[in-house]
Amino acid sequence: MAVKIMGVLNANDDSFYAQSRFNEIQAIDKMQRMLEEGADIIDIGAVSSRPGSKKVNEKEELERLRPILDLIYEQKLYEKVELSLDSYSPVCISYALERGFRIINDITGLQDDKVCTLVGEYQAKAIIMHMQGNPDDMQDKPEYSNLLEEIKYFFQNKIEKAESFNIKDIVLDVGIGFGKTLEHNISLIKNLGYFKTLEKDLLIGASRKSMIDLISPSSPQERLPGSLALHLKAYDNGANIIRTHDVKEHIQAFKIHEALH
Repeated sequence: MAVKIMGVLNANDDSFYAQSRFNEIQAIDKMQRMLEEGADIIDIGAVSSRPGSKKVNEKEELERLRPILDLIYEQKLYEKVELSLDSYSPVCISYALERGFRIINDITGLQDDKVCTLVGEYQAKAIIMHMQGNPDDMQDKPEYSNLLEEIKYFFQNKIEKAESFNIKDIVLDVGIGFGKTLEHNISLIKNLGYFKTLEKDLLIGASRKSMIDLISPSSPQERLPGSLALHLKAYDNGANIIRTHDVKEHIQAFKIHEALH
């Protein structure tokens, strides 16, 4: 498959999807299952970014991550799969990069120069996500004069900044649910091709998000079918990395999709 499947693993207790939360022993077991299921990338985070989530300081974030990252390093899992850290903390990012991680998934879009410096020094891959506002207020009536143009302009500026820090491997994420209404999210998925002119890989992460509930009322536990529908459409429109809580099901869906095409 041309698409890469990124499995989600959370080391925090307030992720919106409870089944993605794990302690260090459970996390290693879950990683092994994701590997067996065919995950290309595993994305590990310790801080929830759901709307209204509470901020966590760097010290606490590192305390949550350290046991998992140390076990990953001891077992050399970085040799078996690409590892991504979902963080914008320089302290946590430095710790992960020293332990075999090669992707930094930054929801702030490389806002912190210290993060840029680290990613450049380690020649890691940067995932630049667009978010209007911050998790505290991003869903308070988000508005855009021109959704596609504004996000493309954001990406152009961030790519220029990344390259100035010698970051050469860049992925773009339009940030489904991060400062967007349902209409914004749908428009972005339908028009992902608009961003292909930037000549970067495109990541989409709509896994079990509330936009599914707004279309078809459901709890996070009931949103796998909606996640698959959104991700398959996003892939057809240009996404080549899919971030999901459900690796096995996505691998199967994309194999069938590929066979049909």
